[in-house]
Amino acid sequence: MKAYQILQHTPPDLIREIFHYLRTEQKEVYQTSLASLAALRKLRPVFLQRKPPEGQYAFLAKIAQLKSADSVDEHLLQLWLLKAHQKLLVDFLDGLGIKHDGEGAVDDLPESLDAKKLKKTVESLLGAHDPEVVRLYLNAFQLQRPGGWAEIAELIAGDDRLNYGTGDESAAPAAEEETKAPAPAPAPDEAADAPEEKAPARKAAKKKTAAKKSAS
Repeated sequence: MKAYQILQHTPPDLIREIFHYLRTEQKEVYQTSLASLAALRKLRPVFLQRKPPEGQYAFLAKIAQLKSADSVDEHLLQLWLLKAHQKLLVDFLDGLGIKHDGEGAVDDLPESLDAKKLKKTVESLLGAHDPEVVRLYLNAFQLQRPGGWAEIAELIAGDDRLNYGTGDESAAPAAEEETKAPAPAPAPDEAADAPEEKAPARKAAKKKTAAKKSAS
């Protein structure tokens, strides 16, 4: 599952929480993300910045669910998790015996994981943290290496608390088939700046000429 697909299945209130945190606690990252996401819709950042915060969050959420936003999404999810949910990351890494810097950042990730430790650790996380954030974290963690980890994929696929109900997609981070989210329609103040879409040329209808009756 790609980052943009994770956001397609993430509850709106949690997406709103992500952008609100970045806007209030990581302002530089928020402005960079806003500019990058606006550029995907060929909009200038100023038109989003002019909106009230809640309006910005709603518009950015729609853009973030597009396939073209995947690289931006992956970066902002990683930063949000690392900064806003450091305890969750540390608990997960400690439970699996993965060395980190004390704040959830890891230099060398293992090739495989102990399935029993993983299951026990995740159960503990679900009891100590917001289950929705735990689900997002596990799916996002899979993005840190091509194909993710088989042990995590199997655990996610077999537990509805951890998958997004999308079948094999949750268990196969590297799947090539990706769903597309509908593109957000520009708000009135963005419409002037958005590129005009040319209507497809219509084929000229053939005129039927009525046959004239010859005078006798």
